Amino acid sequence: MLISTPQRNEITGLILAGGQGRRMGGQDKGLMLASGRPLVHWTLERIRPQVANVGISANRHLSDYQRLNIPVWPDTTPDFDGPLAGIATGLAHCHTPYLAVVPCDAPCFPVDLVFRLAQGLAQAQAQAAVVCTPDKHANAQSMQPVFCLLHHSLRSSLQTFLAKGGRGVGQWMRQQALALVPFEDDQDFVGANTPQELEALALRLLNAPPCHNGPHTDTTLD
Repeated sequence: MLISTPQRNEITGLILAGGQGRRMGGQDKGLMLASGRPLVHWTLERIRPQVANVGISANRHLSDYQRLNIPVWPDTTPDFDGPLAGIATGLAHCHTPYLAVVPCDAPCFPVDLVFRLAQGLAQAQAQAAVVCTPDKHANAQSMQPVFCLLHHSLRSSLQTFLAKGGRGVGQWMRQQALALVPFEDDQDFVGANTPQELEALALRLLNAPPCHNGPHTDTTLD
């Protein structure tokens, strides 16, 4: 069966905010402030124009996330099993054919992220598409597995992987029919894992242009 380019109305966005924030002293990273606003606000503003609807994967401070007036989905397991558990929960709640995943702490991703992932998925006739960026040290491409577009049929594969003790997002991704989609600037996908990185991210957000649909998403993903 030929896979056509997924359209915006076929895609649910998922913001991953369910981690423990160990490198941030256990703080809930989605609620940490950057330029006066919680990181999850910046991320929601960035992803919302690119998809039909958005949900949040969160395991703490649920009432704070619910104030955003979008669905909040805790993991079905109580042990903070990592981003794959959040993705599995997103796939379980997703009512569209595709799920676009982004983390809560890296809101500078491109405004045409989902469009380019959708194009790459269709061109490769794949079930999953993931961001790849240049690795300047290894002279190669580095996969950014938490920036991805997944077909909902992958839910059973992911549940099986988790049930067997698997936790690595990249490891599970490589077991799928996968499209590697190149992006030029790895800084677009840098998250805030330390106070210094959060400060640098805040400065970048202050200088960023307003979030709106990119030139492609306006005409192609509506």
